[in-house]
Amino acid sequence: MKIAYIYDAVYPWIKGGAEKRVYEISKRLAERGHEVHWFGLKWWDGENDIVKDGVYLQGIGKWDNLYADGRRSIKEGLYFGIKTLTGLKEDFDIIDCQEFPYFPCFTAKVHSLFKRTPLVITWYETWDDYWFEYLGKKGVFGWAFERFAAKLPNLMIPISEKIKVDLKKLGVPEKKMRVVPNGVDFYTLQKAEPVDKRFDVIYVGRLASHKNINVLLRAISIARKKVRGVKCAIIGDGPEMRRLKALSDEMGLNDNVEFFGFVESDEEVYAYMRASKLLVLPSTREGFPNTILEANSCELPVVIVRHEKNAGVALVKDGYNGFVLNLSPEEIAEKVVYLLQNENELNELRKSAVEFARDYDWSVILSRIEEVYEEALK
Repeated sequence: MKIAYIYDAVYPWIKGGAEKRVYEISKRLAERGHEVHWFGLKWWDGENDIVKDGVYLQGIGKWDNLYADGRRSIKEGLYFGIKTLTGLKEDFDIIDCQEFPYFPCFTAKVHSLFKRTPLVITWYETWDDYWFEYLGKKGVFGWAFERFAAKLPNLMIPISEKIKVDLKKLGVPEKKMRVVPNGVDFYTLQKAEPVDKRFDVIYVGRLASHKNINVLLRAISIARKKVRGVKCAIIGDGPEMRRLKALSDEMGLNDNVEFFGFVESDEEVYAYMRASKLLVLPSTREGFPNTILEANSCELPVVIVRHEKNAGVALVKDGYNGFVLNLSPEEIAEKVVYLLQNENELNELRKSAVEFARDYDWSVILSRIEEVYEEALK
């Protein structure tokens, strides 16, 4: 098959769950003999069109930053949508457009109709009424675009069962949806060597307001009263970095919390995970947090929070590969302290976390993706 992926953010220049998913799937499809093209913005130096890991990366525009004032730039999304209209010129067997930032879904549909090519949209999260909380009255535009985009594809790939349920609420018929979750390079993570430092708790992700790292800092402040010298590593960067560092200073956590900022290499991130005992992800809005699978693969149980916009709850079997708690520093601190003080139970959780992650190895996910594309072709 000749496959076109459409997504503005291109891995490894931009690192996030969606771009990592496209990267991992596309390079493996290329290894299986498919011709794979990724149309995105040009984040790299040199030629517009390059080949990386067997995938044809085609830069159809250039933009300085995906974010404006800590939020995804609407202007950037509109710009990329226009560039997709003019930049996607070849014939393909399948077009797989990533749902956000919506605009490219519409221009991809134009190509799909004119070229008679099946359009698949991979859907990561639904916002629905959250648009109004996010943008106020202006949220009606995001709310409307989300609903219109959901009507465009021949087949939809929600990345979790929860997203599938949410899409049904937007009017997407079940017969058009095929759930294919994110995956993990399980066997590579199993071989990762830990860094020399040791940590009790680790957070990995963007430092944004909905990630609630401030709640994690308060939980560590409570936990250190019962576990002397508790150590927490925070991996990632984002608009909340300065405020979180100030909060850490204010709470006197300099001996307990270490900010590492953006870590370039995935292998280095895994090395920090390997050197930790527990991952805490207090985010209230997630589509399919790969961090959970990566942590489980590194033998880390995870603690996440219960929220209607957190699809990560579908990835955690409470008491098996982690725990689902309320967004409460006291509740998180209590669970952290309990696990750190009960090593036998922590070790049992580590074993079951690994078994859980094994079923999400990319080799399993890739076969499911090929099946969906073949179905779309028919």
